[in-house]
Amino acid sequence: MARLDPRNSTQYWWDRHLTGLSLLRADFTTHEYPPHTHEALVVAVTEQGGSMIKSRGQVEQAHAATLFVFNPAEPHAGWMGWSERWRYRSLYLTQAALDQLALGLGIEQVPYFTRNVFLDPDLIDGFLTMHHAIEQGRDVFRERELLIGTFGQLFRRHGSGGPRIAPAPRDQVVLKRVKERMRADYAEDLRLEDLAQEVGLTTFQLIGLFKRATGLAPHAYLTQVRLGIACRHLRQARPIAQVATDVGFYDQSALTKHFKRCYGITPLQFARAAA
Repeated sequence: MARLDPRNSTQYWWDRHLTGLSLLRADFTTHEYPPHTHEALVVAVTEQGGSMIKSRGQVEQAHAATLFVFNPAEPHAGWMGWSERWRYRSLYLTQAALDQLALGLGIEQVPYFTRNVFLDPDLIDGFLTMHHAIEQGRDVFRERELLIGTFGQLFRRHGSGGPRIAPAPRDQVVLKRVKERMRADYAEDLRLEDLAQEVGLTTFQLIGLFKRATGLAPHAYLTQVRLGIACRHLRQARPIAQVATDVGFYDQSALTKHFKRCYGITPLQFARAAA
C-alpha cells in the first residue's frame, strides 16, 4: 500500500481570503493511489522525480515538465513507477473556491478540462510560484494576484466548454485611478479585488490592463511605489525595520529582498550612502 513519510510531507490549508482552497506539499519514496476522486478541482506540479498517473483509461508520466489537472469528481489513480522519489505540490479548489475564482475572472463558471496533462512551462512556473507564495503567507496582495492570474491563464489556454474571459479595456483613465490609489494608500492592506471593483473591472481584467499598459503586474507596480517611498524615509535616517512596516512590507527582510533585487544594494547600504 501507499507509504507517506510524515517527516517529508506536510499539508497546508489556506482559506483566509478564498474559502475552499487547500494546498498540499508532498514527498513520497513509495506510494500507490487506488482509483479515487476529489470533490475539488485538482492541479498538481512535480518538483522532483515523478510517478505514473492513470485517468480516462490512459497512463501518463508525471514529471517536472507536466501539469496535471483533474475536474471535480473525476476518477484517477497513481503509483511510483520509474522514479524512486516523487516530490510535488498540488492545489485543491472546492466549489466555493471555484465560485469565488469565477467572480474574480468575470465569468459565470469555470471551464471543464477535456484532458488531464498539459506541457506548458509558463503555467508550471506560475503554479509553483503561486504555491510557494501562498505557503509563505507573507503578502496577500501578491498571493491573490498570482492566484487569479495563473488560473485565468490555465482556463484561457486549456479549458473547454466555458465562457470566454473578457480582456481588460484599454483605458488609461481607469489605470490612472488605480495608480493614484496605490500611491495614496501604499502602506495599507490593499486588496486586488477592491481596486478592481472601484474601477468597474474584474480582478483578471485589472491584472491584464496593468501588464499591457505598464509592463508590470499590479503587485510589482505597488512594490515599486513602496520602494520609492522607502528610499525617502531611509534618506532621513529612520530605522530600517520601521521603514519596512511603514511603507507596507511584511517585515525588514521583505524590504531587503525587494530592495536588493531592484537596486542591487541593501537598505542599510543605501542609508549609509545617503548619510
